[in-house]
Amino acid sequence: MQKKVLVAMSGGVDSSVAALLLKKQGYEVAGATFELFDGCPENNTGDAKRVCEQLGIPHFVFDYRERFSKSVLDSFVRGYQNGETPNPCIACNRAVKFGAFLEDADRLGFDCISTGHYAGVLFDRQSQRFQLIRSQQERKDQSYVLYHLSQKQLSRLLLPIDCYSKAEVREIAARAGLPVSSKSDSQDICFVPDGDYAGFIIRYTGKLPQEGDYLDDSGAVVGRHKGVLYYTIGQRRGLGIALGVKRTVSRLDPVSNTVTLSDDSAVYADRLFADDLQMIDGTAPKAPFSCAAKIRYAHKPAPATVNPLGNGAVQVQFAQPQRAITKGQAVVFYEGDRVLGGATIR
Repeated sequence: MQKKVLVAMSGGVDSSVAALLLKKQGYEVAGATFELFDGCPENNTGDAKRVCEQLGIPHFVFDYRERFSKSVLDSFVRGYQNGETPNPCIACNRAVKFGAFLEDADRLGFDCISTGHYAGVLFDRQSQRFQLIRSQQERKDQSYVLYHLSQKQLSRLLLPIDCYSKAEVREIAARAGLPVSSKSDSQDICFVPDGDYAGFIIRYTGKLPQEGDYLDDSGAVVGRHKGVLYYTIGQRRGLGIALGVKRTVSRLDPVSNTVTLSDDSAVYADRLFADDLQMIDGTAPKAPFSCAAKIRYAHKPAPATVNPLGNGAVQVQFAQPQRAITKGQAVVFYEGDRVLGGATIR
């Protein structure tokens, strides 16, 4: 019996080629585009619809604006207001792209879902568990933002483009005459296309950030900053202050509205605490385990030991100090190319 798969189609080349490949593989394919926020680029929906028309497959549009606002935008703003640097793509993947989307796929009678992510899913017969695997395309690997996927979600997920480089994906699209073959990749967070996070938060909340004091390591005031939400741990540029020596943001305190500036060595640490632990195999670890841990999307995984603390909390001890461990980001655990799980840094 022909399996039915619903492809999350953003209007970009990766998800368009995913739909094309799955159709060629014999699946009964349909596409779905998400409305995530007011002002969401209309050309994304239009491009996805045109691709679906060319492929001869149905196209759905799902209105996820309310869930996106509550699960992604609100938590993003709250995180920055609390001096954290959250990753909204992880929140969106959890609540929308693999949460609400799978619910709607079930409602419409689809067997599987698919996206244009660069990562792999394998079934391990020995453990009888699905595994999330780092992408074969090292520079495009997106496994970091998928660490939270459950066994149910992985069992229903198809990721057909991972064996192709980006150039090959574009070539496949061009050969098929897809109208998005040369469409540029999105580089920024979808709801902050200009990269101005502070400006977005000001518009979203209607509140202007309050200026406050820059402090040095002794707690002495050394200048004025324009608002805590403009800064992140490890930041060295755009500080707007001349102290005669290079300084790095080492601490954000939204309660006292202060930003501490230090020598760069102050932002190195060999330990972090995290909570909301999610493990790919669905079981909570009972004993410490060794892994390579990644503390942000572009970070190179570093040798570490993860110590379970109970109730979804862990302490991660690195073999060597890591730069700018940042609250709100995710720490993701790898064993070779296999993703073990991850948690939110606190």
